[in-house]
Amino acid sequence: MSDEDAPLETGIDANRSADPMDPEVGPAVPASSLAAGASAGAAPRNVAGRDTFGEIFSLAWPVMASQVLLNFTGVVDRMMIGRLAEVGSAAVPLAAVGYATQLFHLIHSTLFAVGLACVALMARSIGSGDPERARHSFAGSIQVSASVTLFYGFILFFFSEETLALLGAEPSVIEVAAPYLELTVAASVMLSFTMICESALRANRDTVTPMFIAAIVAISKLALNGVLIFGYLGFPRLELLGAGFATAISQAVGLVLFLVILARVPNSAPTALRFRDLFRKNPITREVIRIAIPGVAERIVLNFGLLSYFWVLSNYYGTIAVAAYTVGISILSFSWIPGTGYAQACSTVVGQALGARDSDRALRGAKRSLKLAIATAIPLGILCVWQRGALAELFTDDRAVIDALAPFMLCLAIAQPFLQMHFTLGGAHKGAGDTITPLIGAAIGNWGIRVPVAIFLGAYLEVDVVWLWATLIFDHIARTIWLGASFIRGRWLDLPPLPSSAKTF
Repeated sequence: MSDEDAPLETGIDANRSADPMDPEVGPAVPASSLAAGASAGAAPRNVAGRDTFGEIFSLAWPVMASQVLLNFTGVVDRMMIGRLAEVGSAAVPLAAVGYATQLFHLIHSTLFAVGLACVALMARSIGSGDPERARHSFAGSIQVSASVTLFYGFILFFFSEETLALLGAEPSVIEVAAPYLELTVAASVMLSFTMICESALRANRDTVTPMFIAAIVAISKLALNGVLIFGYLGFPRLELLGAGFATAISQAVGLVLFLVILARVPNSAPTALRFRDLFRKNPITREVIRIAIPGVAERIVLNFGLLSYFWVLSNYYGTIAVAAYTVGISILSFSWIPGTGYAQACSTVVGQALGARDSDRALRGAKRSLKLAIATAIPLGILCVWQRGALAELFTDDRAVIDALAPFMLCLAIAQPFLQMHFTLGGAHKGAGDTITPLIGAAIGNWGIRVPVAIFLGAYLEVDVVWLWATLIFDHIARTIWLGASFIRGRWLDLPPLPSSAKTF
């Protein structure tokens, strides 16, 4: 037996059976993989495959492809916006996008957590041969996602300028950021539907359709950007406002495509959407909320940490630092894609293996996912450091922004191996039904290290901004240590009990 196939010697008895009734195991939480590999009340069953490196990659690549499309669209979007202003003043529109994007992520992150709950409940129902319960889970998830979006949207739409001012945006930035934020918030109403539709299809093992729809939405967004931002084809030049309209229209295109796909699904299918179910009391809605809460909490912790970090940059370092941060995140986000893909693949492998009561296979799959993530992250990080100047010049000609970006990208590149590791370790825990441990890790990294250290460095020591960039490295190291220690202890291998259908209906 090879080293990668051997169980860890410290803290893990890989030959034990995972007892779902262990009182020390946390409550059931969103895990698409857990649901896909086990059915409520069903006896353990073997899942085909040995979860080789190739099999793990085959699970991860559709997620990576979708993320590449999403990030490529964001990068080109910022490249266009970075060329809006006169030479030397590109920081204002870039900073405006940065502020609006940070606020929009509050909505997107919450919807992502609700989507995980949707996948968990639907896949569990599909696996147990209960399509009716899957349909109720689908409708209940849409109810929750729409309610959350309307709550966030009301605040950000009607109090956009006040919210931007709270983050420390300068008046010149608020003037252009507020209308853009309002349009992206309006688009999020459609996103609340499309993200749950995507989750529903993935729960039914259809990952190709969401990927193709993502491609069409990306093409629509970029084409509309050229027309509406710069005024091509006889349209008026709307600049940043045009980028907001392009976002809203492209989201509408995605919504229409998902509706067309779902309209062709047989009424007996688990992904059949019955609109009457959206407007009446749903027996699954409470279950969706219960399962989504830990994931929502983690996203809130992360996003408020990032917003606080953003506030420090804005108040103590100014628009140039914010613009550099906005561009840098766009570039380096491409190197995060493998970690995201492998994390989701790891969740699937771990969940299905533990659903079959095979802790050996769960451990083996998690270790292989971790190795793939690290092996992919290192060369990408090196490339970003090597070409950081050339990459920055793709976004803007503003020399001040380019100069501020170089040390930021260096720090993010150094953090990449740790970032990929805690992504994948978090995927292992979530696949096993534990989102509490990743939540605590996020709190430690953001609120124990990044935010307080950034405030201390910026407000009291008034050091160069490069020291604030360095706090990112220690944030990701702390999360890796926390999740790695939990991984070695091995309690994540204990499968939590699944709720039965009888409790819901």
